[in-house]
Amino acid sequence: MASSDSTAPAEPDNKQQPSDSYDKKCIFCKIVNREMDTELLHSDEEISCFRDIKPGAPHHYLVVPTKHVGNCKSLNKEHIPLVEKLMETGKTILQKNNVTDLNDVRFGFHWPPFHSVVHLHLHVLAPASQMGFMARLIFRPDSYWFITADQLLQRLNSMD
Repeated sequence: MASSDSTAPAEPDNKQQPSDSYDKKCIFCKIVNREMDTELLHSDEEISCFRDIKPGAPHHYLVVPTKHVGNCKSLNKEHIPLVEKLMETGKTILQKNNVTDLNDVRFGFHWPPFHSVVHLHLHVLAPASQMGFMARLIFRPDSYWFITADQLLQRLNSMD
């Protein structure tokens, strides 16, 4: 018999159950739901992390909301805790991978329409000083196509 008590614990399951915030056409939704053979470096109810398939630095990770969220242009002030959690998770993953100089790191998002996947994803690159020429262009702060995580937070904080 089904209970209407929303505080009842969910049944444990190794595979995430697709929800209303799951886009079956989205490659990142498929990855976080373990429908792809991609190693998840981190996965919980809110945040997942995996390696970028085209790394722009020795350490290049994508940190994504586990539930489908559009791009960074679609965010509002209510999303500030999510963006902060993405950054926090990125720092944790770097530290687990022995990246100790967090001043030589680039955290950011491609600004629409300059993104390849319409699922919010934070690029975490380290060491930024070892990024190649193309990566320096693609992940260049203060450009039309890339916004740092700090710039995005400032933008969200300034919204009414």
